[in-house]
Amino acid sequence: MSSEALSNLLREDRRFPPPPELAEKANVTAAAYEQASADRIAFWEEQARRLHWDREWDTALDWSNAPFAKWFVGGRINAAYNCVDRHVLAGKGDKVAFYWEGEPGDTRTITYADLLRDVCKAANALTELGVKTGDRVAIYMPMIPETVVAMLACARIGAPHTVVFGGFSASALRDRIQDCDARIVIAADGGYRRGAPSPLKPQVDQALTECPNVRNVIVVRRTGQDIDWTDGRDLWWHDVVERQSDQHTPEFFDSEHPLYVMYTSGTTGKPKGILHTTGGYLTQVAWTHWAVFDLKPDTDIFWTAADIGWVTGHSYIVYGPLANCTTSVMYEGTPDTPHRGRWWEIVDKYKVTILYCAPTAIRTFMKWGEDIPAKFDLSSLRVLGSVGEPINPEAYVWYRTHIGGGRTPVVDTWWQTETGAILVSPLPGVTSGKPGAAMAPLPGISADVVDDSGNSVPNGSGGYLVLTEPWPSMLRTLWGDDQRYIDTYWSRFPGKYFAGDGAKRDEDGDIWLLGRVDDVMNVSGHRLSTTEIESALVSHPMVAEAAVVGATDPTTGQAVVAFVILRGDVDTEGVDIAQELRNHVAKEIGPIAKPRQILVVEELPKTRSGKIMRRLLRDVAENRELGDVTTLTDSSVMDLIRENLAKQPPSSED
Repeated sequence: MSSEALSNLLREDRRFPPPPELAEKANVTAAAYEQASADRIAFWEEQARRLHWDREWDTALDWSNAPFAKWFVGGRINAAYNCVDRHVLAGKGDKVAFYWEGEPGDTRTITYADLLRDVCKAANALTELGVKTGDRVAIYMPMIPETVVAMLACARIGAPHTVVFGGFSASALRDRIQDCDARIVIAADGGYRRGAPSPLKPQVDQALTECPNVRNVIVVRRTGQDIDWTDGRDLWWHDVVERQSDQHTPEFFDSEHPLYVMYTSGTTGKPKGILHTTGGYLTQVAWTHWAVFDLKPDTDIFWTAADIGWVTGHSYIVYGPLANCTTSVMYEGTPDTPHRGRWWEIVDKYKVTILYCAPTAIRTFMKWGEDIPAKFDLSSLRVLGSVGEPINPEAYVWYRTHIGGGRTPVVDTWWQTETGAILVSPLPGVTSGKPGAAMAPLPGISADVVDDSGNSVPNGSGGYLVLTEPWPSMLRTLWGDDQRYIDTYWSRFPGKYFAGDGAKRDEDGDIWLLGRVDDVMNVSGHRLSTTEIESALVSHPMVAEAAVVGATDPTTGQAVVAFVILRGDVDTEGVDIAQELRNHVAKEIGPIAKPRQILVVEELPKTRSGKIMRRLLRDVAENRELGDVTTLTDSSVMDLIRENLAKQPPSSED
């Protein structure tokens, strides 16, 4: 993996030092690295004290049962109180929490006092419906304020939430509800996507045909679409929430009380339920949000242009920004609706100062041309962030030049659903930015790049990114499966957390991320399992066998390329096989998993033991010279596959 990936990585000599005025007033200086290095645990205790604790902890870290961490042991805390109540009690109730922009152009301005009132009402509604501390609640919503309210209401009463991305299918929703045994689902009739209402409630209805334990579905009316209704089970949000009292006394929970479960793709095809608890998670998302973006809560307007259904939305739309009393922008729709300047129109309208988005979006904007953002006033921007996948140097420079006016620091952040918060990133007031590099671990984080034997690699070498010490926002386990947690993250390099990402340490000692080294693809910042997509393809009656690989894509980072063998008895006359199978994958998993290309093949490249050689399929999909084919039972298979792939253009859809 390493030598091949590293050969594609050019030397990068450009440097962008911090703007002097930002460095002079930066929240975090170089001294933080020294402080954390001298006493890592004391450093995190200091950050924890930025929050309100009903009772302070007895022990900062219990690592006696590694790899199962406990942080701030004995402390009692409530995430919703920290995100809302304490700011209102401090006299900041009139401060805007969210400027919300709907895709059709409708808007709402929500203050911290508004948010507190709505969260109290929703908490009372959940309690009325029998939700108790520890019960799980599934949330399947578009990017609307009620999604934030629902999450905070769950946190307020100690009911762990699992938010399922609104683009996922009914079967994906079903699997997640079943795995964590959620008894209540909060959903919407639909949301707006690319200028049209996109239904959500029908997916819930379909999922619940196999989830008999769900008692109630609370439905937010967003689009006004016609929906099916199950009396006794389905309840309108405006009926059950609005009539509640706006007073609610929060309970404080143990620091290790579960806050949420978020599902992410695994190599087995069965999604993994990442468990995050409260005290350590909130400590680290609040501090990293304040430090990495140099947040000035009294003057900044912050926008994370992600979906709340992903961890970026949890940590940097909801919990981190609200814990810091931030004013944020929240946008429902797509970047090109109703026009390709929509994002820049929003930046201009709200005078956004900090923008955090994915390299896929940046590369899309590059493709559309710099003349589009040039029509808007983006001079309010002072820090730009990148998240979800490694950013290529040219996209970094374009972002800095055409969005940041050539003056803004770009913080290229590395972290995962599992890590909870940013772990590797430049600090905008300290670091001289290097296009394409995530740079160094943040203060308080111990990361390394190691070889196959787990030994630290020298500068100029590549290997695997590992974390060598526990950190507060780390996942605690996989929901209901401690052994899989150990096997997945701690078995490859005993005593070290292995993230599944390849990395290079350059000649300066800075870290570059090189993407996944397992069978999980990173498509537009979304992790997709090759196994899951293969299973979806094989579930179609036409398909006998399938192999899926991630191929480099100039826009999405990686794209799904599928190779399928059809059943011998299938009549395919008049059928657009590729389109049929792409639609099938969208139905089974969601539109984001649609293969860019589907190639029908007579045979797949297999070793003599029957293992599919996905490495060779990746070589073909990326138009590279084939690697070693001596272990194949029939090496001519690859020639046929290459010829056929060259004849089939990628899908122009989506």
